[in-house]
Amino acid sequence: MRDQALFDKIDLHLIRVLHTVLTERSVSRAAVRLGMHQPAVSAALRRLRDLAGDPLLVRSGAAMLPTDAALRMVEPAGAILRSAEALFSDARGFDARTATRTFRIAASDYLDPLFLPRLVARLKAEAPLCPVEVLPLSADAHYHAHLAQGEVDVVIGNWPQPPDDLHMGRLFGDEVVCLVSPAHPAVRRGWDTDEWLAAEHIAPTPTHPGARGVIDAHLDSLGLQRRVTARCAHFSLIPEMVAASLLVLTTGRQFCERFTDRLPLTVLPCPVPFPRLMYYQLWHARTHHSAAAMWLRDSVRTVAESLRKA
Repeated sequence: MRDQALFDKIDLHLIRVLHTVLTERSVSRAAVRLGMHQPAVSAALRRLRDLAGDPLLVRSGAAMLPTDAALRMVEPAGAILRSAEALFSDARGFDARTATRTFRIAASDYLDPLFLPRLVARLKAEAPLCPVEVLPLSADAHYHAHLAQGEVDVVIGNWPQPPDDLHMGRLFGDEVVCLVSPAHPAVRRGWDTDEWLAAEHIAPTPTHPGARGVIDAHLDSLGLQRRVTARCAHFSLIPEMVAASLLVLTTGRQFCERFTDRLPLTVLPCPVPFPRLMYYQLWHARTHHSAAAMWLRDSVRTVAESLRKA
């Protein structure tokens, strides 16, 4: 009877608050994500603590950390929420005009800078009641776990070898070129491989310690090393830095050409041969047959195709 009485006190809203508070590790951030007032989230957390007989979140300096018991609850809570969402949404099919589910997309800003704005515009036009969250692929973004736990629907980026235990859809390929200021000496006299390697390069900050980007991983395979003298975690800001310096950015042509109309920049061929950059969307097996997730992936693919044709 005690278990039944406990079960009767738990509703799906409490499970949602539990999962959000534990993944955000902050009552205030959870309130923003849930669209609730902070006192309401705090009240729900008190109920959850009483039900669990555990504090769930404890303060450690300026941060809040989940207890061991809370960590064990994250995945079961996520599974319950995913099952509840699929129970009705996929049973009746996905109607973009009336659906209210949240779409979460993790993407690197190495993409064409028009890609994410056009994707969000398309999603909001066709599924106006669905919230959309665009999340970064940052140093602390464990996208594989986020996909598995249902915290992200798709991940969009480029990898030399995408994980083979995730589903993958190719979006587009792109030629590797160099972006430089018109004042760069290579614009006037050209450059060979040695001169390119010796130039001052700017590169994105690694996504995690020890990570090698697509460009440097390929150079490693050739036994070459370029001189990276600047790094930036915000890839979309790098063209501004290149325009005002003699730095060299090596990346996809589609990204570079979006900036040449509004900044003093020149696109040059790269003297080192690179394979085409390939961009993918990745998703987990648990959403492979979800009608809503299939609609989202089709939208991603359609936007990518429109940019490629343009």
